[in-house]
Amino acid sequence: QVQLVESGGGLVQAGGSLRLSCAASGSIASVSYMAWFRQAPGKQREFVAEVSSDSRQNYADSVKGRFTISRDNVKNTVYLQMNSLKIEDTAVYYCKARISNIQYVSNTYWGQGTQVTVSS
Repeated sequence: QVQLVESGGGLVQAGGSLRLSCAASGSIASVSYMAWFRQAPGKQREFVAEVSSDSRQNYADSVKGRFTISRDNVKNTVYLQMNSLKIEDTAVYYCKARISNIQYVSNTYWGQGTQVTVSS
């Protein structure tokens, strides 16, 4: 059984910083794509950032220059460092990953989400 567990969300003032973590656990052979998405109240889930197995990164325009995605391939963990947070960054943040299990069956997994609230 493979699962993703996020942590690091919370309440922060505008201009502040938070660091999210998402750890993959279970019978894992390899982790390729890892990414963060977010969903604000009343809105659709949207892409935030992604990182490939060789650490190539891609960001949504709305977070470029403020957020940094990184990963630890030994720990099967992806991080999202969020700086200069804005009120519009308030959302539930979800981790997504493409994981191959020990039978080398590949599936896409989502975490349960972690709330990030930015106040004025």
